[in-house]
Amino acid sequence: MSLWSFVSHMPPEQFSGLFGEFPCNLRSLLADWLENQPWEFITGTDSFCTSVAGALLSAMVEKLRSLASSNEQQCQVLQHISNLENTYRRDPLRLVAIVKGILEGERAALLKRDRHLPLSFHRRQEELKFGLDLQRLQHRVGEIQALQEQWKQMGDGTRGERGQGGTVGGAGALQVLKRLHIWKRQQQLAGNGAVFEENLAPLQKRCENLVDVYFQLQQQVVAVGRELGSDLLSRLLERLNTVLSALVESSFLVEKQPPQVLKTQTKFQASVRFLLGPRLLQASAKPYVVKADIVTEKQARELALGGYSTPLSESTGEIVHNTVALEINSTSVTSCATFKNMLLKKIKRCERKGSESVTEEKCAVLFSTDVTLGPGNLPFHLQALSLPIVVIVHGNQDNNAKATVLWDNAFSELERIPFVVAERVPWEKMCETLNLRFMAEVQTSKGLLPEHYFFLAQKIFNNSSASPEDFHNRSVSWAQFNKEILPGRGFTFWQWFDGVLDLTKRCLKSYWSDRLIIGFISKQYVSKLLGPKPDGTFLLRFSDSEIGGITIAHVIRGKDGSFQVENIQPFSAKDLHIRSLGDRIRDLAQLRNLYPDKPKDQAFGSHYNKEQMGKDGRGYVSTAIKMTSMPVDQKLPPQESVQPPAPVNMYSLPGPPPEQPMDHLCQVSHPAAFSKCPVDMSGPGTGASRLGCQSVPTGIG
Repeated sequence: MSLWSFVSHMPPEQFSGLFGEFPCNLRSLLADWLENQPWEFITGTDSFCTSVAGALLSAMVEKLRSLASSNEQQCQVLQHISNLENTYRRDPLRLVAIVKGILEGERAALLKRDRHLPLSFHRRQEELKFGLDLQRLQHRVGEIQALQEQWKQMGDGTRGERGQGGTVGGAGALQVLKRLHIWKRQQQLAGNGAVFEENLAPLQKRCENLVDVYFQLQQQVVAVGRELGSDLLSRLLERLNTVLSALVESSFLVEKQPPQVLKTQTKFQASVRFLLGPRLLQASAKPYVVKADIVTEKQARELALGGYSTPLSESTGEIVHNTVALEINSTSVTSCATFKNMLLKKIKRCERKGSESVTEEKCAVLFSTDVTLGPGNLPFHLQALSLPIVVIVHGNQDNNAKATVLWDNAFSELERIPFVVAERVPWEKMCETLNLRFMAEVQTSKGLLPEHYFFLAQKIFNNSSASPEDFHNRSVSWAQFNKEILPGRGFTFWQWFDGVLDLTKRCLKSYWSDRLIIGFISKQYVSKLLGPKPDGTFLLRFSDSEIGGITIAHVIRGKDGSFQVENIQPFSAKDLHIRSLGDRIRDLAQLRNLYPDKPKDQAFGSHYNKEQMGKDGRGYVSTAIKMTSMPVDQKLPPQESVQPPAPVNMYSLPGPPPEQPMDHLCQVSHPAAFSKCPVDMSGPGTGASRLGCQSVPTGIG
């Protein structure tokens, strides 16, 4: 989507003074086209910038001529063409400055309103800059070729100017290196659920184009070596080799990351890719081999400081099946090494800092190889470091390890020192991260809402009296996220949130995607919502006191108008695999309308399972598990003063009277025979109904 499509709907007064020489309706005519040209990257007044500006003016005129033939305002378009030709033909750089000012003003207005620009905008800008830098390089190569012809007829008087030809090109290389860093950062964010364009083909093409240009420059410099003199020639070649080396080394990267939570004695996969391999790898009697080693954070830091050019002295663990050939695929024109069967046999733990736990310790897989490249058979030691990995030895460490990885993926910076990450981040960024992870884990397009963030903020900051605005400028620490135990609980914020993720992914995806679950809401706020509602109004919320539980809260209204809100004992994933949430809601007659006022059959009808009737294929009478509930209290106490029910012998319960809050029990085909439901029935605390399941005949044989 273009920038103009956003700003054209904003109030015109926000752009007062922006459209002077360049009318607003002309900007509208050229909406997408204008934004797909490199206006802001044309800096300077040299011959290259002037030629590019002239070419853009000509292209703009041609674009308007094509529009004139199909536009109702043909006369106005032709007048625009005439004005452009008369005003800017002698000074096309002036047009560049004006258009650049307009685009910068529009961008500033959009930033002020939305506080960010669309990701598509950043990608397009980066593409435009690279394209212009490549044109600049090619232009300079042509200049050097032209100078060569002149040097044959001129003395050494211009030698001071000749050195300038070899100084160009660094910008193009830096732009490609920056784009590679951005790709790696996007790959890391994808680990938290962000959208990621994995295709490396455009980046490979960029690297190849740049290498071709540098080889041309190198040939031109060598060809005029005698005129340049040995000192200048040496400096220019050294500079070119430095840039080439940076490109070559950066184009060796991890295409498919190993698991970021890695359990010992478990097989895993990964792959590395050498973008310049198809162009530069020389035929070898033995195939080039890529090796994988596990390294500590300290080792990774030392490798980074050395520019990843020094071979690893010692691995910090043992990886089995850790060598693979670097192969060139002539069909896909790629050079890759794919590890399909690696296994981390053991790991050497480091000395941890302060209260740091084993699941906060980060390491990485280092991929390395030695190759010879190019016509000169230049030797290169290539290394690529994986994303940070947390190694665990037991499944019960998985939850805390995921927290470390989530935090690192979300809040690390480009080109950081491995694996430094902020200890405290803005709450707004944390909300974005939780939302990304939730949608990716549950595989839903329905993310968290502002009211959900408010509840999560109250929980993580332990402040139930604050307003939503109070959290806008707050920051959250790693300790608050997954080190400090929540007040009155036995778990951290992340452990609780991850339990919600797991439950929703396994049992509640369709309910959440249909917006039937409010989920992230406190008991206190539930009472405010349900208090004014008719008897039997209910909603679904995630348990605040248990990990991975969902409860039904419903209002019971007495004849005198008094009310109480009951919270049924939370259902775990195990419970919901025995009987689905929709069927449980259907079973409970006291549940009538989903908050605010939707009949439950209308809301949940599509989630009910069809019950089998009559005899099955073997002649047996079919049975079905049904959920019922037990009486809590015959007399409604005042709001918020419900006492916990006394222990009940479920084997001697009478049938529940209508219109009463109940706990559930498990009953088989004949009333004389009862069996306990696997659901835990030790319901906690005030206002929580205890539940059980009842198995009853569904047909008569």
